[in-house]
Amino acid sequence: MKPILLSSIICICLCFSRPSGSLAQDRLVIISPHWEGIRYEFGRGFKAFYQAESGREVKVEWMDVGGTSDVLRFIKSEFSNKPDGIDIDLMFGGGSDPYLELSRADLLAPYQLPDSLLSAIPQKAGGFPLYDADYHWYGATMAGFGIIFNKRVMQRMRLPNPKTWEDLTDPALFSWVGSADPRKSGSAHMPFEIILQAYGWERGWQIITALGANARSFANTGSQVPKDVTTGEIAYGMAIDFYAWAQINEVGPEMIGYTMPDNLTILNPDAIGMLKGAPNSEIARSFLRFVFSEAGQRLWMQKPGTPRGPERFQLSRFTVLPDLYRRINPAYTSVTFNPFTWTSTFVYDAEKGSARWGIINDLIGTFIIDAHNQLKRRWQQAIEEGNVDSVLPMLAAMPITEEEALDMGRNRWRDQAYRNRMLFDWTQMVEQKYGAGALEMPVAELVLLGGSGGLMTILIVYLWWLKRRRGE
Repeated sequence: MKPILLSSIICICLCFSRPSGSLAQDRLVIISPHWEGIRYEFGRGFKAFYQAESGREVKVEWMDVGGTSDVLRFIKSEFSNKPDGIDIDLMFGGGSDPYLELSRADLLAPYQLPDSLLSAIPQKAGGFPLYDADYHWYGATMAGFGIIFNKRVMQRMRLPNPKTWEDLTDPALFSWVGSADPRKSGSAHMPFEIILQAYGWERGWQIITALGANARSFANTGSQVPKDVTTGEIAYGMAIDFYAWAQINEVGPEMIGYTMPDNLTILNPDAIGMLKGAPNSEIARSFLRFVFSEAGQRLWMQKPGTPRGPERFQLSRFTVLPDLYRRINPAYTSVTFNPFTWTSTFVYDAEKGSARWGIINDLIGTFIIDAHNQLKRRWQQAIEEGNVDSVLPMLAAMPITEEEALDMGRNRWRDQAYRNRMLFDWTQMVEQKYGAGALEMPVAELVLLGGSGGLMTILIVYLWWLKRRRGE
C-alpha cells in the first residue's frame, strides 16, 4: 500500500474514533435576553447535570440578539422563512407574554416535566399561572415590577416618596424619572402594560404620557435605568425587581429603595420554552429538567460560593419551588421576600397583554419616545402655565380605542405593510399634536419598520419627515 494512501486511512480512522475513556459532546442552542450571570451559571450547572444524567458532555451555545422584543421579533422572522424549525432549541427568559404569543402562533413544542418535578411547582403564584396548561412553557423564575428610587437625591431635592405609578406623573418630578424603550426591552414593556390594565385605557395613557414627559430619557436596556438611579442621573426609575436589588446589594438600602405599588403590579413568570423543530430536542428536555431541579432553582436565590449555590454571579431571583424559601439557609441568600406569601387584588390579563404587545410598543414609541423632546417642551410649558390637568388629556389621546388595539394586535399587526401604513398615519398625528418638527426619526429607526414589501413605505416616510424638518 502506498504511504500517502495509508496515511489518509489512518487519519480517517482517527477522526471517526474515540479513546474508550473519552466523553461524547452534544450541543444545545439557547436564545435568551438574560444577562451574562444567568448564562454563565446555568450553562455551567447544566454541563455537570447533563454529564451525570447522560454520561456525555454538552456544549451550550447562547444566542444574544438583544432584549426580549428583539428576541421575539427575530424568532418570528426566522420562522417566517423556515417554518419547520430555525436551528434553535430553547428560548429562555423574557417574561411570559412572548411565550403566549409564540404558543398562539404554534411555534413552541410541548414537553411535560416528570411528575417528580412538576408536582413541586404550584400552578399559580399571585394569581398568575406558573406554567402553560399544555406544557408549552414554564416559569423558570418570577419577576416583579416597581419603582426604584434614590433616597439621597430625593432628600436633597425634596422630592416625594413614590408609592404608585401615578406618583411618577407629578410635575415636581420633571426630568427626574427614567425608563427604558419598551421596543427594545421586555422588562421595560411590562410596567406600561400593567398601568394600562390597572388604570384602564384612557387614564392609563394619561399616566404613561405624563411620566414619559417627566422622563429625562429612555434607555436602550432595562438594566441601565437602575444604574442611572444609583448614580443620581435620575431619582426614580421603572424597573424589574432583580435589577433594582442588584443596585441595592451594591450600594446599600440606605441609599437606594424599591417599591412594588400595592394592587397595581404583578409577579410575572420569567419563562422558558422549547421551540418547534428544535434540532437537539432531547438535550433541550434535559435542560428543562435541570432548570426545575433543586440544583437549578438554588442558582436563582443563593449567593456565590455558598454550598450548592452559583460559582461567580449573584442572580438575586425567585425560585418557583416554595419549599426552598424555608430550607435555604438565610445566610446563603439575598432574597428575603417570599412571593408565595404575596397577595394582590389586581388581576392581570396575560392574553390581552400578549395580543397587543407590539401595538403598545409602537404607540409609546411613536407618541412618546420618538417625539420626546417636543413632548417635554409641551409638558414644561403646561407646568409653567399651570394648566397640566387641562392639557394632559389632549397629549395622551391615542388614535385607536382599546378594542381596536386588541383586534389589530390579534389579526393585522403582523402584516408589515399594514403596520407601516398605520405608523405613517401616526407620525402625521404626532406633528399635528406637538407641532412641526416633533418627530425625531433617525434612519436607523426607519429601517426597523421595514420588512418584506416595506422599503417603499420606509422611503416615503423618511422623505416626508425630511421635508417637514426643512420646513418645505
